[in-house]
Amino acid sequence: MEQLYWWAYVHPGAVHVFDRNWLVNLILFGNYDRLCDASLVEFGETLRGKTIQLGCVYGDLTTRLHQRLGPEANLDIVDILAVQLNNLARKLPPDERVRLWQRDASSLAFSTASCDQVLLFFLLHEQPDKVRRATLGEAMRIVKPGGRVVIVDYHRPRRWHPMLPLVRFVLRRLKPHAFDLWMNEIEAFVPQALVPVVSRKSTYFGGLYQKVVLTR
Repeated sequence: MEQLYWWAYVHPGAVHVFDRNWLVNLILFGNYDRLCDASLVEFGETLRGKTIQLGCVYGDLTTRLHQRLGPEANLDIVDILAVQLNNLARKLPPDERVRLWQRDASSLAFSTASCDQVLLFFLLHEQPDKVRRATLGEAMRIVKPGGRVVIVDYHRPRRWHPMLPLVRFVLRRLKPHAFDLWMNEIEAFVPQALVPVVSRKSTYFGGLYQKVVLTR
C-alpha cells in the first residue's frame, strides 16, 4: 500500500485532494454516481441486518449507505489505514449503529457467517493476487448462507472502447494489479471451498466496469 498507493490513499494531503465527488467522478469517466447507484440498489431502500463495507471509499457512497440504515441495522466499515478511517469518521454523523475498524481485509477478525451482506467498491483492483484471493475468501466466510457479497470494480472493456488506450496507460502506470480483473472473472479468485451458490454480473460503460453479486 505504501509503495504503490501512498500518493492516493496514505498521505493525508492525498486524502484531502482526492475525497471530492467531482474528482472521483472524473477519474471514473463520469460513472461514479451510476456505479454508486448500482451498488446501493442491491441493498434496497432500507438496509437491514448487518452490513460490512471492506475499504473506505472516496466520495459520498458510504454516507448514502448510512442514510439507508434501518433502526435495527448495523454498518461496519473496515480499512487498513487509520487516515482513511479518520477521514470517513468526519463525514458520518455520530451513530451507534456504525462502527469503524482498522483491520486487514484479507485477514478479518469477524466471526464466520456473522453478517448479512458485504460491499467491496473498487477494492480488489488495488490488491495483488494473493491478497485479493484472501479478501474474497474472508468476504465469503463472514457472510451468512443466503447472504450476498456485492463487488464493483474494473472489468476488461470492449475492443472498440474509445478510452481503451488511455485506460491501459493509466492502469499500467498507477494500478498494475487491475489487469488481473481484465483477464479473469472475479469468481476465479474465490477459494474453492467458498464458491458462491449464485453469481450475477453486470457491466457498465462499454464493459470498463463491472458489478458482481455473489450469493453464499
